[in-house]
Amino acid sequence: MSTSQQEGRLRSAVEALALQVDAARQAKLLTYLDLLAKWNKVYNLTAVRDADEMLVQHLFDSLAVLQPLRAQTQGRPVRLLDVGSGAGLPGVVIAVCCPEIQVECVDTVGKKAAFIQQAAAQLQLPNLRGVHDRVEHLSGQYDVISSRAFASLPDFVAWSEHALTQKGVWMAMKGKRPDAEAAELPPGAEVFHVEQLQVPELAAERCIVWMRKRPREESTTGPTGA
Repeated sequence: MSTSQQEGRLRSAVEALALQVDAARQAKLLTYLDLLAKWNKVYNLTAVRDADEMLVQHLFDSLAVLQPLRAQTQGRPVRLLDVGSGAGLPGVVIAVCCPEIQVECVDTVGKKAAFIQQAAAQLQLPNLRGVHDRVEHLSGQYDVISSRAFASLPDFVAWSEHALTQKGVWMAMKGKRPDAEAAELPPGAEVFHVEQLQVPELAAERCIVWMRKRPREESTTGPTGA
């Protein structure tokens, strides 16, 4: 696939998703994909290696969350933690397209956190940082905590609950609607919205499970309604 083909498909995807991502940021997204492909040859950052698949399954898939994310944050400057970020998906894409969001990508694998740091430097993204650690050990507070194919909803929430602000939200990217997982959430958390996504050029199901902390009185006494 030529560079011009990549550029055209990315431009079409941005239009299909009704995003305001200018040409300079689109160029950064493609530079990120190139960087990922180069590092992947040595460090095995992602199982997806074909350039065509990376464009759709990584880049377009991550772009699809931007409108829902901005609807939740209302364009405010917020801190976002991307848990189990791996090669930086969706964290790097969010950092490129949403300069008002301070993104930290945490992963237990050092080479993956190092790649995020390299991407932040090469793409000149002061709002992006890679963190080599376990989410359970982090002491910061975040307005949004995201994950993409990281863990079950109960584990994701349990491991990161201490890092979410009281009025913050969890953004879990999933395939099919995970109703069974949602039913097993810890008592202090609840799903408030499941948002279906349409990813350009991808036929598979995608959704975001939005979760938040229950008000303290509810989490101790249990829900009063169905």
